[in-house]
Amino acid sequence: MLKRTPLYESHRALGAKLIDFGGWEMPVQYTSILDEHTAVRNAAGIFDISHMGEFFVSGTAAQEFLNFALTNDVSRLQPGQGQYTLMCNHKGGVVDDLYLYCLGLGNYLLIVNASRIDDDFAWLQSLHERFSQPTKVKLDEKSASYGAVAVQGPSVVKFIDSVFPGVHEPLARLVKNEIRMVSFQGELIYAARTGYTGEDGFEIVAPAPLISQVWSAVLAAGKEHGIKPCGLGARDTLRLESCYPLYGHELNETTSPIEAGLGFFVALGKPHFMGAEVLRQQKADGPAKRLVAFKMTGKSAPPRADYAIWSEGGMSERVGIVASGTQSPTLGIGIGLGYVPAANASPDTPLQIEIRANKAPAVVIKKPFYKRSSGL
Repeated sequence: MLKRTPLYESHRALGAKLIDFGGWEMPVQYTSILDEHTAVRNAAGIFDISHMGEFFVSGTAAQEFLNFALTNDVSRLQPGQGQYTLMCNHKGGVVDDLYLYCLGLGNYLLIVNASRIDDDFAWLQSLHERFSQPTKVKLDEKSASYGAVAVQGPSVVKFIDSVFPGVHEPLARLVKNEIRMVSFQGELIYAARTGYTGEDGFEIVAPAPLISQVWSAVLAAGKEHGIKPCGLGARDTLRLESCYPLYGHELNETTSPIEAGLGFFVALGKPHFMGAEVLRQQKADGPAKRLVAFKMTGKSAPPRADYAIWSEGGMSERVGIVASGTQSPTLGIGIGLGYVPAANASPDTPLQIEIRANKAPAVVIKKPFYKRSSGL
């Protein structure tokens, strides 16, 4: 039986088309992917992200433990700050990519991918058993106790504070990657200025019984600003235009952050952490394969995951595979992310994508496909 988020009945009431997404019954769209994508780019959209996981790590050695388990430098975080980071195995492969927030001294919140909740927590427990100070670190898996929504788009900052009347410090004053606890109907919830769409916005984490009221309050506050409920379809096209990775597509346990072009989030200079030796060697030598962004240059159906990538020319060879692909609603062309050898990874390199037994022309471009012109 498929798992359901606390917002399941809200999705049904709004007429969402529901699908199986990694064992969860989730909305793929309400009106259309194009309509919802456009709403987020031009106004505002709200997504149910309650299927994602919430872990709490606390204790006097929590920072040291997380700096061992994760690639980014946890010591850079002050209370109220967050960072994108990755969790790697000893071979440098990605166990998961996630967001880490410092809630206070020795108190951290990890937001992990829905499909990786069990694997992630088991991996953290195994690292905890090997850690030098296990009694000074506590791990809590609280995913079932929380729900979450993402409110994204250029108009969100205009109404987000009306969802939380009486808050002393307006959420609109948060800067990117900051998190704050705010009161909602007498309970404390988390609000962070983060997102997965390439637009400005907020992600709100609340106790599961309260998240449907948060959802309704956001929709009411954003009504005059053009907010629309959005499904997984638009979430995917939005993140792909921004070249954000999706676990199971661009990332997996045999692919490293260096290969995925995420070296910025790997603090190679910090003391030992999981996968450090492999990642340092890859950085020094250069990875054999690289994740590239490409766009179609002729008429064709859009590229899709697992399509073959070929070099151009009379001696064309199969050189890689598409990790994600779609028809870009913003650009009106087929776009994709894929892995190719380093020799084929430079911008302006011509490629061919095998689509329905035909090879369609494409070209490598500099990431991302889309970047908002202003804002945080």
